[in-house]
Amino acid sequence: MLDRRISVAPMMDWTDRHCRVFHRMLSRRALLYTEMVTAAAVVHGDREKLIGFSDVEQPIALQLGGSDPEMLGEAVKIAESFGYPEINLNVGCPSDRVQSGSFGACLMRDPDLVARCVEAMQNTAQHAEITVKCRIGVDEQDPEISLREFIRTVSGAGIRSFTIHARKAWLDGLSPKENRTIPPLNYPLVREIKEENQQLEVVLNGGIETIDQARQHLADGFDGVMIGRAAYHDPGNVVAEMDTLFGGEPSKNHGKIVKQMAEYVEIQKSHGVRLNSISRHMLGLFSGLRGAKAWRRYIAEHAHLPDAGPETLLKALEYVEIPETIDA
Repeated sequence: MLDRRISVAPMMDWTDRHCRVFHRMLSRRALLYTEMVTAAAVVHGDREKLIGFSDVEQPIALQLGGSDPEMLGEAVKIAESFGYPEINLNVGCPSDRVQSGSFGACLMRDPDLVARCVEAMQNTAQHAEITVKCRIGVDEQDPEISLREFIRTVSGAGIRSFTIHARKAWLDGLSPKENRTIPPLNYPLVREIKEENQQLEVVLNGGIETIDQARQHLADGFDGVMIGRAAYHDPGNVVAEMDTLFGGEPSKNHGKIVKQMAEYVEIQKSHGVRLNSISRHMLGLFSGLRGAKAWRRYIAEHAHLPDAGPETLLKALEYVEIPETIDA
């Protein structure tokens, strides 16, 4: 069983395999998630490109999108062959593209369908745990009622682990970006869900920006905390601190990590991967340090060039003044 005490949220266009390799260098223990991949894409598309990963990324979970039980079951079968220990069903994404496919947050309106989906996924799974990530409700729903009904129905299909983004999703009137900030957070409701369902694992998501906040939420009774944008934009202060929640030490090897990533870039470049596909995930590594702006600027100005490679990262590193408390 995976330890979901702290995890980095699945984020479209962000948590790709290069991002995950980078985050794994900062944290040995945090659970990492893929971007959401549709079940249909897994079944019909380039599977290695879509859901392939390297062993160094473990522990890692795959997030699937879809609303066809049979298709989701087939996708789970394929994903298990890649070695994913967890497969998560997305019932929280509010984007127009997701809505047009009748999955994501709009599924909050149909808990019976979600129950059929996860039942099909579990019937196919041989070893991977099936989990659900959801919102507290959508549009006109009263979360006090609808979330409880959703949890009751879906847990009745055998799901024991829910990651709950503590905001409603407004599918009509707000953009996906606005849906991440405008609907108010309701941590107390999610805490009540946990108190009422002690047999379930409840992971809190939404608006969490620091490890100190994560630690407080764990103390408040949540089984885990999932951090999204803050982990991506400030990895040197957020992802690097995640192992402290397991009793470990924070990562202080930021300079060494850049050098390790330079080696990774060298390997990936030989496979035709451009530097900016990797370095874009590293821009926030030195946030708060003198030279961080110059680091970001140098990468932005040079990483897209055709001949950019590991030396570009190493040159950018020269602009950063790394204090003695962080190993160079």
